[in-house]
Parts: sequence; structure tokens; C-alpha cells
Amino acid sequence: MNSWARKVLDEAERVVLGKSNELEVVLCCLLAGGHLLIEDVPGVGKTSLVRALGQILGLKWGRIQFTSDLLPSDILGYWAPDFEKPSAEFKFHKGPIFAQFVLGDELNRASPKTQSACLQAMEEAKVTLEGETFPLPAPFFFVATQNPREVAGTHALPLSQLDRFMTRMKLGYPTVQAEEKLMRQIDGQADLPQLNSVPGIVDQLAAVQKIHVSQSIAEYMVRLLNKSRERSKQRKSELRYLGLSPRAGLDWIASAKARAYMQDRDFVTPDDLQFVGPMVVNHRILQQDGAYDTAAPEETVDFCVSEAKKFIQSVKVI
Repeated sequence: MNSWARKVLDEAERVVLGKSNELEVVLCCLLAGGHLLIEDVPGVGKTSLVRALGQILGLKWGRIQFTSDLLPSDILGYWAPDFEKPSAEFKFHKGPIFAQFVLGDELNRASPKTQSACLQAMEEAKVTLEGETFPLPAPFFFVATQNPREVAGTHALPLSQLDRFMTRMKLGYPTVQAEEKLMRQIDGQADLPQLNSVPGIVDQLAAVQKIHVSQSIAEYMVRLLNKSRERSKQRKSELRYLGLSPRAGLDWIASAKARAYMQDRDFVTPDDLQFVGPMVVNHRILQQDGAYDTAAPEETVDFCVSEAKKFIQSVKVI
């Protein structure tokens, strides 16, 4: 594995115990320049993971706690008089979204109106208010956590916002050995040293962009996309399959390039696509018909990942 990636993962594993595969998926997403959605029950370490990565990568860190009464201006910022000046001119006060590594905690507790405030930031890395556009710090990563939909007081994310996330995953409960080690810790949060400054991560992002994608890999990717669209007519219970968009394909390729870079290769293999694929497409291939008030058991992340794996295996590499 790439030495830089190995150091990051080793440090992160001091906080999130026994989750090496999940941490590798997270780092793939970040190196691909994508945004991450972590869905799981409260208390399994979602917030701790994001805090640790922000500290390890040396990025300016920000946090937004989503609640039912949160307003878009609480996220993006607002115009208000600057009373430090005699003229009291209006000044833009930046919100917590103006950071490099932003944690959106319990995103689905907020109203759809507030959730949509993040759309432009995620897609364009900028914010427009009152006709004026403000760029966000570079690099910009948005990592959101959300509670399972069956938890009271949640609002399902619309497909348009789900599609902005490159990867959706769950951490799951720790292993018995990891949980025993956690119980023995006096301090719940390991004291993590800063691993890399901002120029470090920027260099890694640039290196990932140079990873080669061959013609055969591009053709394999197109076959995967077309296969998903053929399955879009199928149904399972109250669920219907969706065809993957070109943006999903681009995210899939970008994540595979990041995985190849982490494995110290300068080219993408089918194994890279198959490794990252379930986490990239699981939130894009299924939708429940009807109301979104409750979540059927089939809509858990585990089920969607399982369906994604079956779909990927159904497409021949050559």
C-alpha cells in the first residue's frame, strides 16, 4: 500500500478500532475528491472518525449539528451590519460550511429546505447568497452522518442530494476484541498527532488525477452503467431499481483511481472498480415507492450493498 495512505490509516485505526476495510473506503472517497455519507445507529464512532481524519490530514475542520429548527443561514452564513465600522455597512458573516473538512452531523434530522442548502457547496465548492458567490476553501470535503430512517424525527434525503455523495457506507458495531480494548481505555479519544499539512493532501489529490484508465476499463465501466439501466424495470417488494447516471460512473471511476493510487499502482484494474463499487452505487440503485415516512427492512445499507455486489458480479469483465 502507498506509504502516505498507510500512515493515515494507521493513525485513524487508533481511534476507530477494528475497521480497517471501512477506513480504506473512507480514504478512497476523500482522495477521489468526493463527499461521504455515513449511515448507522448513534454511538458507533461516526463523529469520532471524521474528527480524527480532520486532525490527521491537517485540514481546517468545521462541524454542523443538524436539527429540526436549523435554518439555511445557520449553515451558509448571512448578511448583517458591521457595527465595527461607523457606517455600519452590511457584511457577509460566513457560516460553518466555510471550512476544508466539514462534518454534517445527523443530516437527516433537518428539514428538506435546510438539507438543500448544502447542494451547491457539494457540487461546485462555492456558496451564492444575495447574488454574490463566495468560493469555499480548497480542498473541500463534506462528510455527513445520518441516523437510520426508522429512527424518529428524521427526513429522508432526496435522490438529488443522495447523488451528490460519492460514497455511502456504515461502520457497524466493533468486533469483540476491539470493543474490549475500547472498554479498557481511560480516555475515549486518542490523542492524534497532526500527520499532514494542507499541501500534503493537495499533492495526493493531484497524484490521483494522473492514474491511468485504459480503454478496456472504460468499456467495462460503460457495461456496468448500461446493465444498471436494464435492471431499472425490475422491482423487489416495494422497491424499484434505478439506472446509474453518468455522474455515478464518473464517481465510480474517480474512486477506483484513488484505490489504485492507495495500492501504489498508476493504473486502474477491474478489482479496483469491484472493491469500491458497492459503496459508490448502493445509495443510487434502489428507491422505495410511495411514502418515505418509514423505512422497510430492505432499505438498510447492508441490503443495498448486497444488491450492488450482485449487480456488479452479473457483468463480465471481458
